[in-house]
Amino acid sequence: MKKRALGTNGLEVSSIGYGAMGLSHGYGPATERQQAVALVRAAFERGVTFFDTAQIYGAENEEIVGEALAPFRGQAVIATKFAFDLDAPAGHQVLNSRPENIRKVTEGSLRRLRVDAIDLYYQHRVDPNVPIEDVAGTIKELIAEGKVRHFGLSEAGVQTIRRAHAVQPVAAVQSEYSLWWREPEQAVLPTCEELGIGFVPFSPLGKGFLTGKITESTEFGRGDLRGTTFPRFTRENIRANQAFVEVIQQVAARKRATPAQIALAWLLAQKPWIVPIPGTTKLNRLEENLCAADVELSPDDLHDIDGAAARITIHGDRYPAHLQARVGR
Repeated sequence: MKKRALGTNGLEVSSIGYGAMGLSHGYGPATERQQAVALVRAAFERGVTFFDTAQIYGAENEEIVGEALAPFRGQAVIATKFAFDLDAPAGHQVLNSRPENIRKVTEGSLRRLRVDAIDLYYQHRVDPNVPIEDVAGTIKELIAEGKVRHFGLSEAGVQTIRRAHAVQPVAAVQSEYSLWWREPEQAVLPTCEELGIGFVPFSPLGKGFLTGKITESTEFGRGDLRGTTFPRFTRENIRANQAFVEVIQQVAARKRATPAQIALAWLLAQKPWIVPIPGTTKLNRLEENLCAADVELSPDDLHDIDGAAARITIHGDRYPAHLQARVGR
């Protein structure tokens, strides 16, 4: 697996990472624990050195990543995220980035991940009740204490990124970015390039839509947020958006690749400091995703993809209003 530098702070990772969220959260019933551990280890054995989890995905998610990578300590970069009150009632996500809460939840992550220091620690969502300077200052202290190595932000707006970076250099910004959601190109990516910050796209396959495996007849299982929460996954919007998948399928056929590989290769071709983190619960999909690192898209390929995509109107919002209100602050 090729390596990439995430920004200019000395953080080097595999060109494709692994997002662990779906192992226990968001996309249906949790994967059996030892099966999940085996999948994370399989990713490492196939060259992945960048793994993404978060406190809000549930304690087991961090524990799975920690158990799986314990034999490879020092060889993998583990990213996790803070920003929520973990003592809030079940089913309630309450933002809390007060310095005392950051310190409290950090100890839990260190224990669950089985590490002495968190390699990359993102603020999961910007907390409007806590100045970002206080957040960045707390992380700066944790870095000085040896409990954190690098600071990151997730779904933050440009001014927040700049203010945080002035206090503690931001190593990476994580936001949704794919052929299906290109808003970061407007301001966030140029800011990252200016400041020397790496960019980590989550949902690089459009929550599975860009694989071509989801149709209007797809039945989402219990606990799968695509069936209950995300507007783009109503039957009507799935049907309307199939034209987008067809564009990717045409390029995939020409390149003898899969649609997922084309979608990931497109991201890799945008900037050398972009590292997508596709997630999966299946070994064959993991291997398929990682092979995207070897797919070379020519300037003509990229021109064809961008030109065709520009002529298609995407139907459906990315998030419902209450979740959209938490991003881009």
